Amino acid sequence: MSTLPELLRTALTLAAAGVPVLPLRAGKAPFGNCHRCAGNACGGRPNMKTPGACRCPGVCHAWAAATTDPAILTSPVWEAAWRRAVTVAYHPGAAGVTVVDLDDAAAVDWARATLPATRTVETTRGEHWLYRGAMTSRNAVRPGVDIKSMMAYARYLGPGAGTMTDLPDVVRALAVTDSPTARSAPRSVYVPARSGGGGCPHRSPAFLERGIAMAEQRITQARSTIHATVYRTFLAVLSTHGRCGCLTDAHMTRLFTAAQAKGESVRHCTDAWTNALATLGL
Repeated sequence: MSTLPELLRTALTLAAAGVPVLPLRAGKAPFGNCHRCAGNACGGRPNMKTPGACRCPGVCHAWAAATTDPAILTSPVWEAAWRRAVTVAYHPGAAGVTVVDLDDAAAVDWARATLPATRTVETTRGEHWLYRGAMTSRNAVRPGVDIKSMMAYARYLGPGAGTMTDLPDVVRALAVTDSPTARSAPRSVYVPARSGGGGCPHRSPAFLERGIAMAEQRITQARSTIHATVYRTFLAVLSTHGRCGCLTDAHMTRLFTAAQAKGESVRHCTDAWTNALATLGL
């Protein structure tokens, strides 16, 4: 029996703790799609926004390849990738984590003066600040600062130091475009908006509020088939408001909170949301 690569052993430890992982090749990049998945011809992974359910056994689709399944991680195709890999990466959003990636000393100084203290991990040039909670990912939110959470990957550079704290509003606000429209109303951060974001163009704010409240109630009152109820509820909300730009991070947080109160994990919530997006073609 061959000895497991060191990176694979690290990946299995993380996976056992519920952190979806994937290998990165030289250049800190994910492995390219195989020929069957090139150009997303396979339809994409089930947890991606694109429709379809790729069954490729390879390490395809970048962040969407991240998994906690040891059978997949140790399969021949994946083990070969681990032997060529240079580091372990993980999907922060699926693990219920947001990484504030600080790329240089100036960015670190800004974070220490601006952000609440949390767990930190040293990087080659700066630090990763880890917060408990998922949000949209966005690069270059300010000089030297990226946000990596949903639909993104981050390098695993060790457990870090300090206690991880809850994701604060000041970090969520970094993902909002600095424009008059964004400042006057919340931006749709999880659903592609056809309009400019903010208010719904065909429904009143009261209609949206009633819809979110009814969705929370539907989840809270579920007595069985919780997974299916959460998915159908997310689907109903997105089918009404997923294309107009009125849904915000706060609305999604309310729905996720209701689902988690019924025993759903952050990852189950994330999968249900992204699968609903895929079903609707958003």
